[in-house]
Amino acid sequence: MSSSKVAIEIWKSMVESKRFDRVLRKIKIISAHDGKCTAEMTVEEEHTNRNGTLHGGYTATIVDMITSMALVTNKQAIAGVSVDMHISYLKSASLGDQILIEAKTNKVGRTLAFLDVVIKKKESGDLVATGSHTKFVGS
Repeated sequence: MSSSKVAIEIWKSMVESKRFDRVLRKIKIISAHDGKCTAEMTVEEEHTNRNGTLHGGYTATIVDMITSMALVTNKQAIAGVSVDMHISYLKSASLGDQILIEAKTNKVGRTLAFLDVVIKKKESGDLVATGSHTKFVGS
């Protein structure tokens, strides 16, 4: 099975589950291959904080999971576990905004993988958040 199909199958099983991952069900994977993953979503009420903008915790979950999808499309096709995440919140995304999420694998070593993600408004290209994610991938 291709790495793209693996990522799509993993995503589908996550968002259709009864576990926490189901909060991501409104995110659509656009492409997933060669250590990269691109996804999109529309900010809906369930994704917002009391100010009506994209919730920071939801943003962190996006960073975690979309970078993980980028990682599983890498040659090693492993998910790993989080060691460290950094998120910079740059601009709010409001109810109804469409956002584009672009994640890439920078390096996979013997025990660690390093990934980056950019979240931006689809229409304007304005950066909403950037993130970096380190995952343990050793045995």
